[in-house]
Amino acid sequence: MRSVDAHLAEILAAVRPLDPVVLGLDAALGAILAEDVEAPVALPPFDNSAMDGYAVRAADVAAASEDQPVVLPVTLDVAAGDGARRAVAAGHVTRIMTGAPVPEGADAVVPVEWTDGGVSEVAIRRPAPAGNAIRRSGEDVRPGDVVLSSGAVLGPAQLGIAAGVGRSAVRVRPRPRVLVLSTGAELAEPGTPLAHGQIWESNSFTLVAAVRQAGGEAVRRRAVGDDPAEFKDTLDALLGEADAVITSGGISMGAYEPVKEALAPLGTVRFEKVAMQPGMPQGFGLLGERQVPIFTLPGNPVSSYVSFVLFVKPALAVMRGLPAAPAPTVTATLTSAARSPAGKRSFLRGVLGTDGAVAPVHGQGSHQLAALASANALIVVPEDVTGLTEGEAVEVIPL
Repeated sequence: MRSVDAHLAEILAAVRPLDPVVLGLDAALGAILAEDVEAPVALPPFDNSAMDGYAVRAADVAAASEDQPVVLPVTLDVAAGDGARRAVAAGHVTRIMTGAPVPEGADAVVPVEWTDGGVSEVAIRRPAPAGNAIRRSGEDVRPGDVVLSSGAVLGPAQLGIAAGVGRSAVRVRPRPRVLVLSTGAELAEPGTPLAHGQIWESNSFTLVAAVRQAGGEAVRRRAVGDDPAEFKDTLDALLGEADAVITSGGISMGAYEPVKEALAPLGTVRFEKVAMQPGMPQGFGLLGERQVPIFTLPGNPVSSYVSFVLFVKPALAVMRGLPAAPAPTVTATLTSAARSPAGKRSFLRGVLGTDGAVAPVHGQGSHQLAALASANALIVVPEDVTGLTEGEAVEVIPL
């Protein structure tokens, strides 16, 4: 059997980052930036008010107090978006709204809460030091500053600053488009009646969600049966839409293994046993002229998902333009004893608590989807360890 590390290393050596494309900001969420984004102008581009209130000369209100407010005439209003050049003369104030340009001559803003809210004249009850409630030009970003560096993951805040410096589109490595395809004559579509010997198909729903959570775009197709020709025809018809393919089922050692039977003759997809539990049967390769990666995962629900976490998720990260790395782990304390077969790296499902303790769930079978749903971590048991004791430190992959 092949080691987990060797299988992952082969995958990471074969996959490549997707070519950059230019996307509008509304389509770039989750993509990886493939350029530096610079600010062409300062942010804010002009001094503006941080509050609704009155633009003043600080010296004119220095003596203001609750008992003896300073009363000054209001000469005009300035709203956000006002493009006219305004000025405040000594002994006068301008009513100003949040975001509006500060008039020339004013060096402070008195919040409306410090006043009587007057329109033609205003009583100011507190002094405002110079610079009060003014957002200075360039205090956030100066012209020429790099506000986003190549390699940044574009989340809401990153898209916001891109728009804030005037960009409507950015050059990115896009989210991989992943085709998810399950196989098995026993599989029925959820929501349809079950015939004798059938189960509702769940793997594709799990894998599609996992792809999206990992930063990809996923397309699910209804499960195909156990006919290798049907599987190959379906795959060929859909391959042009995909940057990667994930299949589940059809790769074990018995009969009726359509994925293995259809792809093994191509010579570009390798099927092997990996020394792990769950998920021993694995396959990986490249398809077609575009060298599309295909991950052929086992059909048992837990095996399929664990395989995704270990092998597919790191590969998708590389395709997105992120560094190649195995699934990250944290150290936790085991709450109860656990066993593992010799010679295989086990990934026990567990519940990781905020106190740093991890408890194995009841039900470690590769078919026990309900137990997986109750877990939030995988407890890693090395190949040379067959037993763990309560209180022992273990490595854990958070899910």
